[in-house]
Amino acid sequence: MKKIILLSFLMLSLNTIAQKKSDMKSTIYQFTVEDLSGQKFDFENLKGKKIMLVNTASKCGFTPQYKDLQALYEKYQKDDFVIIGFPANNFGQQEPGSDEEIATFCEANYGVTFPMMSKISVKGKDMHPVYQFLTQKEKNDFQDSEVKWNFQKYLIDENGKVVRVLPSATSPMDESITNWIEKS
Repeated sequence: MKKIILLSFLMLSLNTIAQKKSDMKSTIYQFTVEDLSGQKFDFENLKGKKIMLVNTASKCGFTPQYKDLQALYEKYQKDDFVIIGFPANNFGQQEPGSDEEIATFCEANYGVTFPMMSKISVKGKDMHPVYQFLTQKEKNDFQDSEVKWNFQKYLIDENGKVVRVLPSATSPMDESITNWIEKS
């Protein structure tokens, strides 16, 4: 009888561990990337925070959104909100610079202090795993989407789940975003 109870407990424990690993697969927390300075950035450290991921470019008509992204970050970072920028050169070669050049551009022109990651691809055959997660329902348990241009925004809730995709033209200061951040 003791063996049956012990075996049942062991099976339950293994199922719980397997479920936690499975749950992690459909969250942003499974990823570690590099920032513009080559340092590791582990999304697991953002548990409990609302996150906006945005693919950026320095030579795009939407580039001035950096100003509003920074303002949004400054206003809400104390409220467990973070913006993560992912420079990408997928649209019209509008992000041709190196990581160092991108960092200099963002700081000098927009005073960007929110985390900026190393340049990646957000579409195509070389799409980065973070963007595969963001755009594929089978990986994010939310919906399929396509990155259509620079400054498209993905909202991630405090449980690491994708909850909304916003087009490039949506201002970072749009009421739909600020209301989402302010909602407990």
